[in-house]
Amino acid sequence: MSDAPAGVPAGEEARRDGLAAVSVAERSLSAEAAQWLSLALVTVAAVVADQITKHIVSSQLALDDEVVVIGPFSIHHVQNSGIAFGLFPNATVVVIVLTTVAVAWMLLFFARAGARHPVLPVALGLLLGGSISNLADRVRMGHVTDFLDIRYWPAFNLADISIVVGVVLLVGTMLAGEGSPRRRHGASTLRS
Repeated sequence: MSDAPAGVPAGEEARRDGLAAVSVAERSLSAEAAQWLSLALVTVAAVVADQITKHIVSSQLALDDEVVVIGPFSIHHVQNSGIAFGLFPNATVVVIVLTTVAVAWMLLFFARAGARHPVLPVALGLLLGGSISNLADRVRMGHVTDFLDIRYWPAFNLADISIVVGVVLLVGTMLAGEGSPRRRHGASTLRS
């Protein structure tokens, strides 16, 4: 027998009780307008920043020219037909296809889980922005312009930084979410 008032289904009473726990299954994790807007703003900012800096370097420095900034750090105009840090330099078509699939997967994931954590639009926005910016260069020119050089590491660009920071935020968010064990809905807290 239910404790719900007469005429109110038992489940309905729980939904009206503001102190009752909401089951994870009842809460939608799909991205809503605010999350999509945040994702779009971060993505566009990452693309614009990367494209502007690549344009400045390409228009001011000849290919392979270098300007030492401080210590081992320099602005060094290089072209990269591979993926991040020069990996797979002769696989431009494969990189384009894989990047396109990855971008589509990220958008699908975000559509289904964008409300899962407030950092998700920023993390995926950075990943998408960096991926889209480098993808646009590969499709348009067959390579990307890299220019940040620290001598002991292959040259990179702002898109690469966006991708790495996005991955770090995403992994950090996922690990932080796994840190506290969740109780299953309906599980008893008292042991006999």
